[in-house]
Amino acid sequence: MSDDFDDFALPDPPVMPMGGDATFDQAGIDALFGDLDTRPEPKVGLKAVIESNVISHERLPMLEVVYDRMVRTFATSMRNLTSDAIDVSLEEINTIRFGDFMSHVMLPAMIGVFRVEEWENYGLITVDSGLIYAVVDALLGGRRSAAPLVIDGRGFTSIETGLVARMLQLALADMSAALKSITPNTMKLERIETSPRFAAIAAPTNICAVATFRVDMEGRGGKFSVLLPYATIEPVRHQLGQRFMGEKFAGDNVWEAHMSAEIRKTEVLVDVVLGEKPLTLQEIQDFAIGQTIALHQSPDDPLDIQCGGVTLGRAQIGQRRNNIAIRLVTDVAKDSQS
Repeated sequence: MSDDFDDFALPDPPVMPMGGDATFDQAGIDALFGDLDTRPEPKVGLKAVIESNVISHERLPMLEVVYDRMVRTFATSMRNLTSDAIDVSLEEINTIRFGDFMSHVMLPAMIGVFRVEEWENYGLITVDSGLIYAVVDALLGGRRSAAPLVIDGRGFTSIETGLVARMLQLALADMSAALKSITPNTMKLERIETSPRFAAIAAPTNICAVATFRVDMEGRGGKFSVLLPYATIEPVRHQLGQRFMGEKFAGDNVWEAHMSAEIRKTEVLVDVVLGEKPLTLQEIQDFAIGQTIALHQSPDDPLDIQCGGVTLGRAQIGQRRNNIAIRLVTDVAKDSQS
């Protein structure tokens, strides 16, 4: 076995005492879960498995199509907003744990928290400082200069936050429009945070899909990222996992037609309820041969037709060719009792 698996080796099992069962003491439990290992790397035990950087995830081809469409429409939206020559590009789409992503957000930054109403969950848009100051500079009529902006570490003003919020709303609108052909959605920007601690929408170990975009504005600009936890996209995971638009998995028209034809030939037992009357257990126990039970139902009253206890319709009872017969007075599956 290669040395790559040494970090994931579990501690030796405790020695079973003679004449008794093996038991774990606190030290053994801590060693099993890796709590005794204070080194940053490598980790051992179950903690090494839980906190492993190896992430197994399902590829979402339709999500890549959505972001590609968003790039084209968002570039036009930004040109209309700033009246500058804007170039928007999709740099990468990767998968990362939520805690790892938030720990790598370069401050100062703005983090937009948005909600997808149909999915009943949240996502994030993070904007780096370079793009923030480029947007503010462009919207307030600043000079177009390729010189790097000096970040003095101060907090963002309400005017800067409001201007960036306009850009985020455009990004969400374009993303929602690109996603609408796959699934209906309504994205709403709820708030903007400047600290990652107040933008926690998922557990640190949750898997998230992150798309990073770059916006160039005549020598200035920066990056923003869209983060969607897998828990958020779970309601539409099947649609996003399709390889092309309108893909239908396991579709077989011949098999469907055969199933439909065979189902129509299935024999079912239909009951005609002559009447119902509540009785006590004592009355049922006193039943005798020849006893008559009054159902309070006249011969011309419509009777219920049931299948498996479900009422299908109403019918009248009669006789046809020396056989007891019924005649429907309502359509099947339409209850006439009102």
